[in-house]
Parts: sequence; structure tokens; C-alpha cells
Amino acid sequence: KKILIFGATGQIGRYCIRRLVQNNYKVIAVTRNSHKAVFLKTQAPIGYLEIEQANIFDEQRINDLISRVDVCVNLIGILFEKGKNNTFNKIHSDFPEQLSKICKKKNVDLIHISALALSNAKDSKYAQSKINGENKIRENLLKATIIKPSIVHSVDDNFSTRLLTLLRLLPVFPIYYKGQTKYSPIHASEVAELIFYVISEGIISKDIEAIGPEVLTFKKIIQILLRSINKKKFLIPMPLPLAKISAFFFQLLPNPVITIDQLRLLKYDNVKSEKGITNFDIGCPSKIFFEKSINSYSY
Repeated sequence: KKILIFGATGQIGRYCIRRLVQNNYKVIAVTRNSHKAVFLKTQAPIGYLEIEQANIFDEQRINDLISRVDVCVNLIGILFEKGKNNTFNKIHSDFPEQLSKICKKKNVDLIHISALALSNAKDSKYAQSKINGENKIRENLLKATIIKPSIVHSVDDNFSTRLLTLLRLLPVFPIYYKGQTKYSPIHASEVAELIFYVISEGIISKDIEAIGPEVLTFKKIIQILLRSINKKKFLIPMPLPLAKISAFFFQLLPNPVITIDQLRLLKYDNVKSEKGITNFDIGCPSKIFFEKSINSYSY
């Protein structure tokens, strides 16, 4: 089989390429800039990986790429909006809709990466755009599989690495919503393993919640990160009005630490839903604990 991956240069994409080519799948990695993606060549033997430059809004180009494969994997997502094209609706709703229509026309399987526990976050543009994307895929392509990870961590993530930087720099650290929001962190390699499992087992038409082997509160996550760099900091509960003001100014930065929309998301637990089917349920359990992972790359 030949696999097309959108978002291949991200943390999950790199693990995905390695896992797939190890098992003799051929991969086409789509990137906005092929020169910046040359490092991907080190992830695969000669002949197993093609790098294609494409604008994801060029429908004819996407149509041509999908025509060449058996399975399409969409890993593209953003945490904050930037410019006219990088909006939640365009990336999380419009692009998945376009993919699902083309995949249906070409009879190509689609695996789409969304996010966990979105249904309660009705006040978040990020969450609603993800839900809209899922709904549009389901309308167009019933056999698509949607994977919904909790927080994804690895040495290349934008979550733990950024928090580690802040914890080293700040004398005190703000805790939102008393630090009681729950998460089930999953390592990027195990999301990639789940994608490989779905492809190799021929799983279709599933919604799969991708969770790690434990549930941690946000406060516990911060304590693990502090322990990993041998630091002690005061964790200060931040009143919501003050948190909103600081988030408003932070989101004006080119690469914001937190936005008002992300602050809203922090209210909601990011764990398995009551009736959700997880990677554990389908025979692909996660085994990497958050602290062990963090200790492998924090210093």
C-alpha cells in the first residue's frame, strides 16, 4: 500500500513515516516547503519516501496526490490562528471536508487526526472547528477513521518543551482553574503506532480516542516537569479575570504562550469519554508514562 501524509513534518508525522516504511509501506509526505522537509529523507530507506510540496488549498494538486495512494492520513492542525489562511475553520473544517470528498471520489481510505473531549467546549473556536471538521468528514465519507488524541508529548512537541522553558525562566508559575483539569497524555510514537495499527488491520468507520496509560491533572503535569529539571517553583492559582487579561496580551505575540481560546479549553477535562472507544479497546494500548518520557529529554 501507498500512504499519503499531510502534516508529515510534525512530531506524529516523523514517527509515522518511520513506522510505516519499516513495514514496507511507501509514503508520500506532503509539505508546504520541500527544502525545509529534506530532513525527512533520513526517516526512510531510499525508494520508500517521496516528498511533495503542495498548497493544501490547491484542490487540483490535492486531487492528483490522492489519486496515487491507497490511504490518506491528515495530521494537520493549529493551536492558534495566524493570518488569512491559518484559521481554525480553514484548517480544521474546510480542509478535512475537501479531503473527505476527494477520498470518496477516489475510493481512498482516510484517517483524520482530530482532538479528544471537544463536545463540552462550546465556547472554544478551536474545539468547534474540530467538531465541524469531524461532522463534515462523516457526511462525506462514512468509512473514514477519526483518531482523537489527548495531549501529545515528545521531544518535538509544543506542549512539554514550551512549559519546560517557561518553568526555567519564571520565578513563579500561574495555575489556571486550580490546576485540576485532567489529561491523559499520549506519546507521539504511540499515536503513530495507532495509525499504523489502523492501516495494517484495515480498520475503517471508527472514532478512536487516543489516550495514554494514566490520567494526570494539570498541576501534576507541572510538578512532573519541575522534578525533571530539578527546580522548585511557587505555583500560583491565577484568578480568571487576570488570566483573561494576560491571555489577551499574550495572543498578540507571533507565537503566543497562551490565547483566550486556549484558556477556555483549559476548563475542560481531556480524558476518555463515557462511551468512547479507545486505543486500549481495539488492542493498541499505550505504554509510555509521561514522567518517563519527559525524563528522556528534559535537562
